Amino acid sequence: MDAVILAKVNNWLTENYDQETKDEILRLQKENPNELTDCFYRNLEFGTGGLRGIMGVGTNRINKYTIGMATQGYSNYLLSSFPNQLVKVALAHDSRNNSRFFAETAAKVFAANGIKVFLFQSLRPTPELSFTIRYLSCQGGVVCTASHNPKEYNGYKAYWNDGGQLVPPHDNRVIEEVEKIGSINEVKWTGGESHITMIGKEMDEAYISMVKNLSVYPEIIEKQHNLCIVYTPIHGTGIKLVPEVLQRFGFSNVHVVDEQATPDGNFPTVAYPNPEEKETMSLGLKKAREIDADILLGTDPDADRVGIGVKNDRGEWVLMNGNQTAVLAFNYMIEARKEKGIAQPNDMVVKTIVTTDMIDEIARQSGIQCYNVLTGFKWIAELIKEKEKTENYVIGGEESYGLMIGDKLRDKDAVSAVAILCEMAAYEKNKGRSLYDKLIDLYLQFGFYKESLISITKKGMDGQKQIADMMAAYRNRPPLAIHGSDVIELLDYQIGKGKNLKTGESWDLKLPVSNVLQFILEDGSKISARPSGTEPKIKFYFSVYEKLSHRSAFEAVDDLLQKRIHSIMEDLKLD
Repeated sequence: MDAVILAKVNNWLTENYDQETKDEILRLQKENPNELTDCFYRNLEFGTGGLRGIMGVGTNRINKYTIGMATQGYSNYLLSSFPNQLVKVALAHDSRNNSRFFAETAAKVFAANGIKVFLFQSLRPTPELSFTIRYLSCQGGVVCTASHNPKEYNGYKAYWNDGGQLVPPHDNRVIEEVEKIGSINEVKWTGGESHITMIGKEMDEAYISMVKNLSVYPEIIEKQHNLCIVYTPIHGTGIKLVPEVLQRFGFSNVHVVDEQATPDGNFPTVAYPNPEEKETMSLGLKKAREIDADILLGTDPDADRVGIGVKNDRGEWVLMNGNQTAVLAFNYMIEARKEKGIAQPNDMVVKTIVTTDMIDEIARQSGIQCYNVLTGFKWIAELIKEKEKTENYVIGGEESYGLMIGDKLRDKDAVSAVAILCEMAAYEKNKGRSLYDKLIDLYLQFGFYKESLISITKKGMDGQKQIADMMAAYRNRPPLAIHGSDVIELLDYQIGKGKNLKTGESWDLKLPVSNVLQFILEDGSKISARPSGTEPKIKFYFSVYEKLSHRSAFEAVDDLLQKRIHSIMEDLKLD
């Protein structure tokens, strides 16, 4: 074992760590030294969104001590940022194993530092935490969750006083404070319990009331209240609020997938608790077929992502991808608000740079301003804050199954998204159409945009270097052509520059620095490469486009675009 790693292991065996932790280290030393090396080879990085990692002992794992040290650093920054005032934070957690313990650990550390803590009595969706920060005028907040990661993971997402996740300059300054905590002995573990207040039903009611006010057409829901809805919380927090919200909206025919209704951090019915995965949605699809439902919806463990299923024109159930769901939701909020007469001249919508450009086209033809930001809802939240005095935010979203409707919270929200997507299905059913019909209509009107995503996982000590090497190769030796189409533009968000590879012309990209590359091809295709900020992965996003002249050509054009994406992957040696 490397001497530096061994020194860390010995420190945990001799310092003030609990006996259970020491026993586990000794067991790994004897039975699995490679695993022990992975537990200690680095310090789990407190990134711009907080912590996320595998649970276990060691500096490279999520445990009581890494949570405590992160909270002490965050406490120090909050106290220095808001001097001479009572600092308040809100805390929530999801259904994952140990999430309650980690939330209580963080609450005790905050409280021991003299910070007022509002801790949810039990599990709650992440978006409710964002809402609560704003509602209670907190300076910050934390939710213990690893979102849609496998069951071995947990995490710690930190928020600022606007209800959004940390952005510059606070993100890097919090990281600096966390990195200053060199020992668990610097953590104030106990002593402030009187500063902790439990919250629950009263916040639920305020949040549900806010979501109910997002409804554009309650009178159509009244007509279509019997819309047949199947919902699965996938063993997560959505069960706390989604059925109640649907009832409050006026839907009377909601069916919860019983096998996935109970919160369970082992996620026993799925390999991966992510509504992006067909296998994860399979029980929902089965129930939807059995009862001939109108729409299927599933939310991830912390209820900030939503996946939907609908019937195609042959009556077969298909799952929408995140781009398709976003297209439908954005279009509904634009179209229905205009039809209802409540659209504002200064309405705006926001998407991320890797989300379908079809939304830009819908907004352009609708006379609505559409902004593009970096991946992550914290950037959507930051843009809302920048524009809130002059523009009216309507909806934001990204391709990874996230939507944020209205500005009363500042993170993606699957609870309100489920309600609005069901309202949208009722709106179309009232016109005698399905959501699938509507999507094809939008392709006919705005063009057929098709997207795909692949993630390449690189685990362990060498994984980060391999990902960095891949990005460096694309950055320093960009391909001149892909699938027979010349690369016209290279957009490098790491250096904040765009370049025309034909003319040599360059320009500034007016977004914060981020390790993202985009290749724009002559045929209109777009390829984006981005290392994940939360997992040991590099992600490649593909977007291709063709005009759709008539409905009967849909399948042929769909097949053509899919083959184009496959050929691009082959050309880049990613298939």
